[in-house]
Amino acid sequence: MKLFLKGERCHSDKCAIEKRNFVPGQHGKDRKAKLVGYGLQLREKQKVRRIYGVLEAQFRNGFEKAAKQKGITGENMLSNLERRLDSVIYRMGFATSRSQARQIVRHGHIDVNGRRVNIPSFVVRPGEEIAVAELDGCGSRKPQGQDQQYSSARRVGSDSDQ
Repeated sequence: MKLFLKGERCHSDKCAIEKRNFVPGQHGKDRKAKLVGYGLQLREKQKVRRIYGVLEAQFRNGFEKAAKQKGITGENMLSNLERRLDSVIYRMGFATSRSQARQIVRHGHIDVNGRRVNIPSFVVRPGEEIAVAELDGCGSRKPQGQDQQYSSARRVGSDSDQ
């Protein structure tokens, strides 16, 4: 990647990036940059695990569940990962990152269908209502009443969130 750190020299034929397009060191030319086969699959798996913040055991269980479902296993697995409560909170815009969404859920700030859920791996189904729990001035939850309405409630899978 050309960063143009050497000023005018980077615009001429003397640019080191163009002359020597390999990493520095004794074995820089010998390095094979292309991954194939298992290495490529492992990289992609690790990328998905890190994006969703899932541990290896959770990932393996999710794969086994996706393999038992009808359809393409990879697509089933990604749809299951997207249906997790922390992913839904992130997609709804209640959090700026998945880790922040996970923390919001874990600290008990989320209600699903009027009930507190503090498990980030909770599977959300279409039509369920997700809301940010109302807090009193001290930061603790307000007592729940039957007539209480949430201004930040959204129904998952409905036409209103598009």
